[in-house]
Amino acid sequence: MSYSRRTFLSLSCGSGAALLVGNSQSVAASAGPIVVGTWGGDYGQLLGDLVDKPLATAKGIEVVQDVANVDPRKTKLLAERGSRRGSMDVACLSDTDAYLLSQSDVLEQVGADQVSRLGSVFRQLRKKCSIPHIYSAQVILYNPTKIPVPPRSYADLWDARWRGRIGLSDILYGANTLAAALAGGGSVSNFDPAEKKLLELRSLDVKIYPSNEALAAALKSEEVWITVMWLARGFMWKKAGIPLAHVVPEEGTPTVVFEAGVPRNAKNKVEAFAYLDAMLDPRAQTGFAEKMGYAPTVRDATLPEELAREVLLNEEERTRLLLLDYAYSTGRSQRTLDFWNKQFKA
Repeated sequence: MSYSRRTFLSLSCGSGAALLVGNSQSVAASAGPIVVGTWGGDYGQLLGDLVDKPLATAKGIEVVQDVANVDPRKTKLLAERGSRRGSMDVACLSDTDAYLLSQSDVLEQVGADQVSRLGSVFRQLRKKCSIPHIYSAQVILYNPTKIPVPPRSYADLWDARWRGRIGLSDILYGANTLAAALAGGGSVSNFDPAEKKLLELRSLDVKIYPSNEALAAALKSEEVWITVMWLARGFMWKKAGIPLAHVVPEEGTPTVVFEAGVPRNAKNKVEAFAYLDAMLDPRAQTGFAEKMGYAPTVRDATLPEELAREVLLNEEERTRLLLLDYAYSTGRSQRTLDFWNKQFKA
């Protein structure tokens, strides 16, 4: 598979991370409900229906969701790092945020002794300090009624035929930068070619939208014909009636992984690890795929054939999966943002 070597290296959780009592033991009575820091909306609702309620029924574990955007959640975890007891037992995070927190010694190590279903997780997605909950691939979405011959690569977005019809989401500047880097011969460990390619794209009158929702509206109105987006988001947009098809680019398709970890100062660690185990249950994984289009991270979650075609990559397409080089992308993040705002959007 086309994974960068550096991204296969296990992430450090800091020298102080400790292993805990195994999840195979009975869950002890907690000091109170476990607090799960998560997003709201569909994600929080599905966690409630597919994880919180079944866990309460099966093991008597009460769950309270602490709903917020990820930045306040990261800030709280970092601010409480020195406290003996934190306010969160489970933290839901993006893969990049989980990496940053693991480097700050915020999260406990996760092993098979704590999470019995860890062995079912695809090996490429495993981390030392978090579990991969759901993931999706970055693809090209296009309107097949306007573009009857499917594009084959990110580089095809630079075709002058699509002048004024290319749209990008501003909040996904990092993912868009990586797509431009790949189109220019770069890699997950080399974003430098993106700068020239983005300026070329600007000359083709690319449209920048402030949010994913605004981009979806532009695709629906056919103001935009082609974009770069997560396959899961495209699945949801198609369900909403937007005419879309997708292509896995020849240069490779990066992934986005939504993860969950246990803070080192969590009050109810055994119960928190039981929660991570429940997140990996095949029924919960299948439910997220059906409702949100995100692919399962475990081998034993079987999707209906039609759904699998919409949200999974086929065997050949999986050879093009790319995992981020987190050390590189986070180290370059300020340059990436500055170029996007000050030169590309200027």
